[in-house]
Amino acid sequence: MDADFLSRLALGFQTALSLENIGLAFLGCLLGTLAGVLPGVGSIATITILLPLTFGLDPVGGLIMLAGIYYGAQYGGSTTAVLVNIPGEASSVVTTLDGHQMARQGRAGKALGIAAIASFVAGCVSTLLIATLAAPLTAAALLFGPKENFALMLMGLTLVVVLARGSIAKAAAMMLLGVILSAVGIDLQTGEPRMTFGTMMLADGIDVAVLAIGVFGFSEVLRSLELPTMRHLVKTDLGSLLPDRADLARSTGAIGRGTLVGSVLGVLPGAGNLLGSFASYALEKRISKTPERFGKGAIEGVAGPEAANNAGAQMSFIPLLMLGFPANAVMALMAGAMMIQGIVPGPQVITRDPALFWGLIASMWIGNLILLIINLPLVGVWVKLLNVPYRLLFPAVVLFSCLGLYSVSNSATPVVFAAAFAIAGYVLMKLDFEMTPLILGFVLGPLIEDNFRRAMIIARGDLTTFVTTPISATLLLIAMIFLVLGALPAIQRRREKLPVDE
Repeated sequence: MDADFLSRLALGFQTALSLENIGLAFLGCLLGTLAGVLPGVGSIATITILLPLTFGLDPVGGLIMLAGIYYGAQYGGSTTAVLVNIPGEASSVVTTLDGHQMARQGRAGKALGIAAIASFVAGCVSTLLIATLAAPLTAAALLFGPKENFALMLMGLTLVVVLARGSIAKAAAMMLLGVILSAVGIDLQTGEPRMTFGTMMLADGIDVAVLAIGVFGFSEVLRSLELPTMRHLVKTDLGSLLPDRADLARSTGAIGRGTLVGSVLGVLPGAGNLLGSFASYALEKRISKTPERFGKGAIEGVAGPEAANNAGAQMSFIPLLMLGFPANAVMALMAGAMMIQGIVPGPQVITRDPALFWGLIASMWIGNLILLIINLPLVGVWVKLLNVPYRLLFPAVVLFSCLGLYSVSNSATPVVFAAAFAIAGYVLMKLDFEMTPLILGFVLGPLIEDNFRRAMIIARGDLTTFVTTPISATLLLIAMIFLVLGALPAIQRRREKLPVDE
């Protein structure tokens, strides 16, 4: 490690270790764990509810809290997966296969313990990878001009569509709808109103918090009301939370492999951490000498996927912080929070505001330590929270959402718009449309438009400019290849089997 790297890390820890930022990291990790523990809430809904509250915070502190919620939910999701056989997060689906079987065998404590240990190790390693890759990736990203940025975002949105669950046509339609909604308001170049329908309420455009709370918060409440209100907890003592030597011996390799798989797949647009957990489980079962144990309480089936989904969750910060492209819905919300604070996501962040970038990186190490501390000793508290009935939980979600929306402009108008988006989102989800492409298209829409316009001005309207440089031509070629591959019937059938990462 060179001196510059160590000095940047020192700046990050100096920023992250301030009393305010430690408090916000703790709050984010606590809320994230709670979001993961309570089925039907999730990290996306929690972040959308709290997004308006971060507007009054320091940008570094606000992002530290939102990041803590995201990777904290990955920890919490394993608790419900093990004890209730219901994944708190979509990325914890695989954990139910062996984790719940371990709980039924009286080994719930060991399943929860190895899940926390795997998450901690994977989180620390992936954060180190982010810090190591920061300088070279940022230097490469600075070579991008308007046409390269446009091609990058177009490729990313294509990957989101291809990797989404279900129909490619439906995912593409949602992505395009998000781009169209992002264009509502005053055109900043011409000053002309666009799609405002003559009302001043739309003149300023649609706020990202309004759309997100509508389609992720309120519509999730409507969808969750259809679920059974009773949850069947495993009626057994948790037992020891610390795995024995034999369990650790079986899990060590799985944690390492899961971390590697999750780190690689986590940077993919879409559900990288979700794909990582599935890939890790498949890998562990394939290389095991006793594959028949999987699905019957194999501890490797918990350790590998939990390491993979946490590594993937943290590696998804790379596209946002270094390339300016959010890889999933949570990163899109964080990009929206950054832009509202006047910060443009991308390689300029590390050069213009190094305290923010390195402070966020350092907070991930601190957050992983906080999560280890609050998850293992407080597991009994999280178990009791699983008994909270929906009839008490979701009115509270709606209330806090409405308060957050009202605080955006001290007006009831955002609440009305969010309610309209909630109804539309609920109907679309019932028709098997995913919301992730919608929010990504909405956040990236203005950036795509701006880069396209700038490229066209420089090229005097010549569309062939996008294939005149190696970088933009390669990115567009990759987008076309993935689009063709995603349309193949065999790939389409596999995509439809994936759970929705919402």
